[in-house]
Amino acid sequence: MMRDEKKTGNVFANRNYRLVFLGALVSELGALLYSFAVGFYILEISENNAFLQGLYLALCGAALVLFTPVGGVLGDRVNKAKIMFVCDYIKGGMIILATVLMMILPSSTAHIAILFILGILGNVVSGIFEPAAGAMLPSIVEPQQLQQANAYFSIKSSMESILGVILAGILYAALPLNVLFLAVGACFIASGISEMLIRYDHTPSAEPITLRLAVSDMKDGVLYLKNQRAIMAILGAALFINFFFTPVTGNFIPYFIRTDVAAAPAYLFDGVLKPELWASVFSVCIGASSLIGAVLISASAQEEKCGLKVAKRLCVFSGMMTAVAIGYWWLVASSVSLNAFLLVFSAGCLAVGFLLSFINIPLSTTIQCRVERNKLSKVGSILSVASQGMIPIASVLAGVALQAFGSAVLLAICAAGFTITAALLLTNKHIRSI
Repeated sequence: MMRDEKKTGNVFANRNYRLVFLGALVSELGALLYSFAVGFYILEISENNAFLQGLYLALCGAALVLFTPVGGVLGDRVNKAKIMFVCDYIKGGMIILATVLMMILPSSTAHIAILFILGILGNVVSGIFEPAAGAMLPSIVEPQQLQQANAYFSIKSSMESILGVILAGILYAALPLNVLFLAVGACFIASGISEMLIRYDHTPSAEPITLRLAVSDMKDGVLYLKNQRAIMAILGAALFINFFFTPVTGNFIPYFIRTDVAAAPAYLFDGVLKPELWASVFSVCIGASSLIGAVLISASAQEEKCGLKVAKRLCVFSGMMTAVAIGYWWLVASSVSLNAFLLVFSAGCLAVGFLLSFINIPLSTTIQCRVERNKLSKVGSILSVASQGMIPIASVLAGVALQAFGSAVLLAICAAGFTITAALLLTNKHIRSI
């Protein structure tokens, strides 16, 4: 089937787009529920061991990085829809199997071991899934509809951040963990069913996929990127932005909730919100403002160049990070007012979410338009590996920093690193060409 129904107008007139959107909606909701529950559960059964939590995040991140190039090679040579639904079926099956094992083996040590194995294997599958999924939209959507298509995906993610994280907090507090995990497994299987119905023009690879061919494909992608100076500048910035921002969302927030909020004799809205639900509040703030940004972008004209604007927005982002670090040191570490910091951090999340929409959507659209379609999966996988390559190290180091020095030092380091990275990107001479 060719790209279907309509070349202009609303992208939802495209049947394939609706199927991809629905599959992503269900699977990402499941992934959100799972990551929320695991983050708190590991801290809960390990007596707030921040290093163990950081090690879990690092191993999962390493598995994702190592197998993303495999996904990039497969995504340009195998039917992308087939890769997506097979991966979702495998992931759903693994989660259900792991849940059954946790019910049979009730000890905390066994649960930690099962979650580590499941996290690593799940991210191996995600590494194969994501390059195909990331390159799917240009295969089923007209070029002039790409910004709208990406904006709707951002709206979906924002809605999940608002409603999904609230739901995750409620379900984590109300349901046994095994029931929650079984629901997550069902979400991935339902997503696979939707993706099985996708049809688009795909020319199978004439050559058998071998290790030699995979290495050649990746080399081709690297050589292609070397000549894209502006994209390389964005890539370098993304590497360090992820390195300094991931510890805030992955390490700091669960640790802050467990050590500062849960341990406080009283906190803001404690009659309504359990401590874990404050993590949902932060995510809702990011999601709500991201939603507003994505709605604005979906209705605006597609920009030809966005590099300089993105660099300026990242500088504003770094200012938000600095404000959060100062706020924690002054309000929480100095025992001035935990409630005031909860409000400051929520406001920072609102600002960050809005900025993320105006950074991620234009960049994704520009890269999808500029990169040759037969190279999009492998180039996307290289970009993903390069931008996420230091996240496992960041997660471990953040866990060590939290355990040894506490949250104030971690936030200060992240704010300083983010500010330097944003400033270097703003002064890069190639950024204006993209």
